[in-house]
Amino acid sequence: MKKKILCTMMSMVMVASLFAGCGTDSGKENSASDTSKTKEAGTTISVAAIETAYGSEMWQKVADAFTEETGIKVELTTDKKLEDVIGPSMQGGEYPDVIHLATGREAALTEQFIKGHMITDITDVLSMKVPREDKLVSEKIAGGFTDTSLTNPYGDGKTYLAPMFYSPCGLFYNAGLLEEKGWDVPKTWDEMWELGDKAKEEGIYLFTYPTTGYFDAFFYALMYSAGGPEFFDKATNYAEGIWETPEAQTCFDIVAKLAEYTNPVTPAQANDQDFTQNQQLVLDNKAIFMPNGTWIVGEMAEAPRADGFKWGMTALPAVKDGGDAYSYTWFEQAWIPSGAEHQDAAKLFISYLYSDKACEIFAKAGAIQPVLGIADKLSGDNVMFYSIYDNGAKAAMGNFAAFEAIPGVEVRTVFFDPVNSLVSGDMDEQAWIDGIISASDQMRANLK
Repeated sequence: MKKKILCTMMSMVMVASLFAGCGTDSGKENSASDTSKTKEAGTTISVAAIETAYGSEMWQKVADAFTEETGIKVELTTDKKLEDVIGPSMQGGEYPDVIHLATGREAALTEQFIKGHMITDITDVLSMKVPREDKLVSEKIAGGFTDTSLTNPYGDGKTYLAPMFYSPCGLFYNAGLLEEKGWDVPKTWDEMWELGDKAKEEGIYLFTYPTTGYFDAFFYALMYSAGGPEFFDKATNYAEGIWETPEAQTCFDIVAKLAEYTNPVTPAQANDQDFTQNQQLVLDNKAIFMPNGTWIVGEMAEAPRADGFKWGMTALPAVKDGGDAYSYTWFEQAWIPSGAEHQDAAKLFISYLYSDKACEIFAKAGAIQPVLGIADKLSGDNVMFYSIYDNGAKAAMGNFAAFEAIPGVEVRTVFFDPVNSLVSGDMDEQAWIDGIISASDQMRANLK
């Protein structure tokens, strides 16, 4: 069910000044422990956040804590279909001050704002002090998260989207099933096909996926596995001829073959309404692997499952024996529309999202911020998930470069949505490749 929360917090307190050079009554410089009001105290900002498996309560708690710290009131809106809620008002010129909505969603709202250059440069947020703390935002965020096209979409050295909840992505499965059958987790794709054949004999499919949108993290990791960072960089910038290389063909062949091992009911359920039914296939032992992220545990917490079920996660298998296995690091983004009314207060809110207090609130809901040292505070399944890079997997990060709007052409519709047709047999591999080559030529010609 949709769930919308709309509320205004009225409390106002004394907080630390964040502005260098401001003096106190005693003539001393302000520090993070001072208790003077921010110049934005009393302002009301609007924050719109997508409601995911982490729920909406955490956002309310963070908003309340932010108001307590800064005196800035927050009007909060959360919804599972946030685009439908905030879209109409934005078309009328009324924008939330902060939006938490990742790229890669079916509605592609964030991509539309990127392509339209309608997102505020928030590079200066990195040099802001976190409210009530001594550290700068840049000192809190883990390395690499602000050096990727997911946060710097224009390649101009500036940050436009703040990295939010991150999740190692990979193939999730029922570890209890593999233990029961005596099957090993495949380390290479050849071993994966062997397992698929064994499972088929017992009426179990090798693979499913929630929606084709989940192939972004999958395909990015696969590109790294097939050709390393150099191939990934060229491919995600639509280099001429890149999709006709042996590395690209390896990626296409693996996805096309995987389609043959996919539970055939998957495409019909691969939409934003029914995707959990595909995830249920893994819990019911009707499919072994699915691409997903760590949020899956919370998302399916109340779902029925086979006896002996327990979560397992693995990086994508290596392309060849001895090759590298990759797990894509997926993360969400928060950003400020360039048309937002309260830009300074919005930036202060984003800086607060990396505070110890906010991180603690988020983590209790299972949403892990990309903050240094936070993994040491995890427990349960998250210990296994977030230690994947300690167990031999390499981290893949980044995405396709932004390009000027092209009617009918989006990364998802070109690269990932055709997987449904590969599984159903309505499209063959070469037609998929031809479509990618044609669209990439347009994307390259329209790079931002």
